[in-house]
Amino acid sequence: MEGKGRAIGIALAAIITWVGAGGALAGQAAVLKSTAEDQLGLEVTVYNSNLGLIKDTRRVELAEGQGQLWFMDVASQIMPVTVHARSLDHPEEFTVLEQNYEYDLMNEDKLLDKYVGKKIKILTFNDYQDRKEMVEAQLLANNQGQIYRINGEIYLGHPGTKILPEIPENLIAKPTLSWLYQAKGRRPHQLEVSYLTQGITWKADYVLLLNQEDTAADLAGWVTVDNQSGATYREAKLKLVAGQVHRAEEELLEGMAYARRGMAAEAVAPQFEERGLFEYHLYDLARRTTIKENQAKQIGLLEAPGAGVEKELLVQGVPSYLTSSIPDRLEKQPVWVYVKLKNSKENHLGMPLPAGVVRLYKKDSQGSLQFVGEDRIRHTPRDEEVKLKVGEAFDLAAERVQTDYRQVSSRLYETEWEITLRNHKEEAVTVGVIEPMQGSWQVVSNSYPYTKVDAFTIRFDLTVPKDQEVKLRYRVRVGL
Repeated sequence: MEGKGRAIGIALAAIITWVGAGGALAGQAAVLKSTAEDQLGLEVTVYNSNLGLIKDTRRVELAEGQGQLWFMDVASQIMPVTVHARSLDHPEEFTVLEQNYEYDLMNEDKLLDKYVGKKIKILTFNDYQDRKEMVEAQLLANNQGQIYRINGEIYLGHPGTKILPEIPENLIAKPTLSWLYQAKGRRPHQLEVSYLTQGITWKADYVLLLNQEDTAADLAGWVTVDNQSGATYREAKLKLVAGQVHRAEEELLEGMAYARRGMAAEAVAPQFEERGLFEYHLYDLARRTTIKENQAKQIGLLEAPGAGVEKELLVQGVPSYLTSSIPDRLEKQPVWVYVKLKNSKENHLGMPLPAGVVRLYKKDSQGSLQFVGEDRIRHTPRDEEVKLKVGEAFDLAAERVQTDYRQVSSRLYETEWEITLRNHKEEAVTVGVIEPMQGSWQVVSNSYPYTKVDAFTIRFDLTVPKDQEVKLRYRVRVGL
């Protein structure tokens, strides 16, 4: 309570002095102030790289000639070199001659710092005599506590309320742009002020609800805007930019996702309108929203019910196996589970998908929704495939054995492999075996047909009946 009373005392004394001076700093002419109350419109464009573009339009009545304008309620993480101000209705009559960014913000310690070496008053309350007492003190230091000289003696701290004669120069309550401007004529202006700020970013999160057969899913997308920029943006027009925006090195300073409890019956009208912007994509919120300081806000991005998906089971080899002698049986290999879907209009999608995390859910036998895996996707254009690595199949086992190894010459190797797949599920499954090649290669023999995926990859697709195993054998010659 003592600290609170002291702070209130400082503030009251400062306010009284401020009002007495007519709202001007001591020794200075009054300045014109513009706050968020003057706003006519606010637009916030957020990039997914800790960067935001703020466009703040306010009505300000300017005096003729040169004057000082404080443009207040800006982000504390503003990049001052990016500020651009113009008059929308009288552009030829308004010019900014000089700009300062005032960030020496008011608090108790900074107020006292300004009075080190000076005299202040301290108000105390005498409980025994039920009266207030005022003493004059010289503040000697304000570093991890105050040191005072009172009546020729040194006091290490004092319990009273400190009273200051006035607010020191260049100490303000909020981050402020201070302009020296030139105006032709006295008239109101619509000033549009734009600037970049750090401390605000956004990300995308997705929820994918699989049906029982793993053949279709409902996709819901959310965007999370995280505002740590040091300002609140009220009733702002929000735009999101997806893409990697390059920034000059010298200028760089250093979610939740909701799973629905059932499959959606129909798509909800999208809140964002998507369109191209340069080599990026812009998502424009169709309504205005308020983004508070230190707030993470979630907004629905898309709803896509009934998108077709495909589950894929894969075993993946290692290129170095083909030129190495491996005398022992390799450890059991994982059988990875992937889910694929096409981002196309025909598949109930088709909006360019911003990079983010996709979390997959599925109902268990009792109808309860369960989390089954997640993966991160890159920015995905329309008509491209989304491939999600979900996890490792529990009821499938894979083993790899090198059954023969020959080094034909110093740069030519020949190896033979046996890959065993076992299925403990209640139904037959198809497993893809991906074998990466290297150098100049040739499959000498194989027990199952393969597909050449690219210049250095082949793929075998094996159907494994339930409770059975299948063995794949192939021999390959590799020249390095």
